[in-house]
Amino acid sequence: MTITIRPAWVTATVRPDHPDATDLLREYMTEMVVRYHGRPARPGEVDEALTEMPSDDLAYPGGLLLLAYRDGVLAGCAGLRWHPDWAELTRVFVRQAHRGAGGGAALLAAVEQSARAAGADRIRLDTRSDLVEARALYARHGYAEIPAYSQGPYAEHWFEKRLS
Repeated sequence: MTITIRPAWVTATVRPDHPDATDLLREYMTEMVVRYHGRPARPGEVDEALTEMPSDDLAYPGGLLLLAYRDGVLAGCAGLRWHPDWAELTRVFVRQAHRGAGGGAALLAAVEQSARAAGADRIRLDTRSDLVEARALYARHGYAEIPAYSQGPYAEHWFEKRLS
């Protein structure tokens, strides 16, 4: 008989300048650049993207950054930016080796819990058309497409989930 034990996912709030966070945010941005352009990232391109879309506001008091660990191994991240009454979800990323193992769901549950605790009544996010897996994840977890609320250069789909 085979018994399958689901790996343990644990999240921790860290500052964006924490070494694990900077490594993971660079991996996230590298994947975003590669997928957007459909080619390997050129020298300096990821640094430019990190400068164009910084994550330094994902810390108190403007937001938070969660890292996800699967069985003690750094596996993913997600951030929230605070707005009056709502939170914006950003930087949702699970390393390739950990995809399909519940990391996206664990991150969404953790950010939703954090948003509720901070008094947010909903979470919003924007994403790109090519991030099909992300859009499917959000839909599976109760996020509904809404009209545009932001004007970001890469925003093509907008979602919201009510937390109350």
